[in-house]
Amino acid sequence: MPTDIPERPATISGRHVSALPPPAGDQIPALPARSGSELPGRAPQAGGGGGRAAGVIVSTAVCQAALMVGLGLLVTGPAADVWPVTSEDEIAETLEGVRTSTLDMVSLVVSEAGNTATVVVGTLVSCLVLLLVPRLPRWRDALFLAVAVSLQSLVFLVITEAVDRNRPDVERLDASPPTSSFTSGHTGAATALYAGLAVLVLHRTKGPWRRAVAALLLLLPLLVGMARMYRGMHHPTDVAGGLLNGGLSLMIVGRALLAGPHVPGAAPATAAAHEEPARGVPARQAPGRTTVVFNPTVTDEAVCAGLRRILEDHGHHGADFVPTTADDPGEGQTAHAVRKGTSLVVVCGGDGTIRAAAEALAGTGIPLAVVPCGTGNLLARNLGLPVKPAEALTVALRGAPHRMDLGRIEGDGMATAHFTVMSGAGLDAAMLESTSDRAKALIGWPAYAMAGLRELRGPRMRLTVGIDGARPLRRTARMVLVANTGKVQGGAVLVPAARPDDGLLDLMILDPRGPAGWLSAVASLLCRRPEGETGRAGGSRAVEYFTFRRADIRFEVPQQRELDGDPVAPGRRLTVQVRPGALTVLMPGRGE
Repeated sequence: MPTDIPERPATISGRHVSALPPPAGDQIPALPARSGSELPGRAPQAGGGGGRAAGVIVSTAVCQAALMVGLGLLVTGPAADVWPVTSEDEIAETLEGVRTSTLDMVSLVVSEAGNTATVVVGTLVSCLVLLLVPRLPRWRDALFLAVAVSLQSLVFLVITEAVDRNRPDVERLDASPPTSSFTSGHTGAATALYAGLAVLVLHRTKGPWRRAVAALLLLLPLLVGMARMYRGMHHPTDVAGGLLNGGLSLMIVGRALLAGPHVPGAAPATAAAHEEPARGVPARQAPGRTTVVFNPTVTDEAVCAGLRRILEDHGHHGADFVPTTADDPGEGQTAHAVRKGTSLVVVCGGDGTIRAAAEALAGTGIPLAVVPCGTGNLLARNLGLPVKPAEALTVALRGAPHRMDLGRIEGDGMATAHFTVMSGAGLDAAMLESTSDRAKALIGWPAYAMAGLRELRGPRMRLTVGIDGARPLRRTARMVLVANTGKVQGGAVLVPAARPDDGLLDLMILDPRGPAGWLSAVASLLCRRPEGETGRAGGSRAVEYFTFRRADIRFEVPQQRELDGDPVAPGRRLTVQVRPGALTVLMPGRGE
């Protein structure tokens, strides 16, 4: 039977902090107990982020419903005798006069794209794809889509109860549902689903095809509206109302769910009390010797030229641009720059390049400017930086130094290393390992999906976890993830309590069993636990969270492992501990 962690003596805002001293030689003094509002860089929290988002959606949705009902009463009341409402009967009769058997069939097919069953199935499939296909599930994107479609439907029902409008006085090609003509439910549902997918395509994918795909998705609601008018089911203002209702639903839910990254606070005066010996961080780093470490596979000459201009504009003249190599992804170049007395290191690349540079910068106090040029760019997203290289560098240079934590990890068959975002073992690591470079080059991100589906059939891990010296836990799991930050691709928050500047790390154990278990895991992750809460998410056995300073993880058999998205050698042991405030990054001030 699994054992439980015994009661521990010290907590920080509900999060466990061991009172046991770290092993000799680690030089990580114990964090003093303090309230949540006293954590470095953490503003007091009034409540869970999920509760606030729900409150924003509900309150704004009431205004949306009131607006739509008001427009409906206006169309059926004072504006009924005013152009262009007076011309709508003529439009319906004109469309009836041009009907042909071919257009009838085409309009039927297009109209079905906005049918209730089609939209429900399309939403479910889209959410499952967002959760199961990417390398890490895009929880927030899936929730955005599902809530937007649901909100549109709820407001539509309110409108049809409050507004009574007859359908066009022409022969109707479909059976008339027992709802008001205002608004077009088909058009509203199609707008929420297909325009929502267009938003995700534009903002979450790369490649020249994304604009064409988004344009086609945005065209679908318009075609559905035209088909509904052609088939005699709605007036033009009904279709316009459906477009507006679906669009407002997307705006409200998107604003509530797709914004709000956590930005670490500036290093406090007491930061050195829980940091390894390092040079002091000035309030503002004066321009001096600047080194730009860039990955040439993702940073071309045009990007480098743009970054050089921005550095010159901010007083960093004559910066040294040093490329990474296959043998040295950034650590050696950064270490050489440190030895030469550089005062600022700019890193252009993905999370792997940034992690390599962080190895050399850990504990030095030399500021790092993160310029995201990779695919995931998880550290940049978690720090609230723009994802465009030029914008990210500009924001960083206008900001000030902030201290963030690093995770230090070691194990059998791997060298001791640091990570900035996440590390783990199991499903995620196996998927990364089994995806070949050739497959990624040929088909792109679907290569990860194919690998992930194969790995779902893999055996469940058996492991023990010792947290801060407490009695070990025995668990089975599909994936074990240690997080310094919580946000993953698509803006989803996989580990809600993880913060890069709180002097702690977070452990997630994922162990769904069968289809019902995966559904339970999805529901638990969508219904976020209160910040800092340790234990099962939403009471589910499929997801567990723990907060710690040091954890020892041992597997019964060797498991594949990963470090900030890079596969490392399989093994049976991982020892992870936090290095509080070990890395200094340039970040915007809180007022910017």
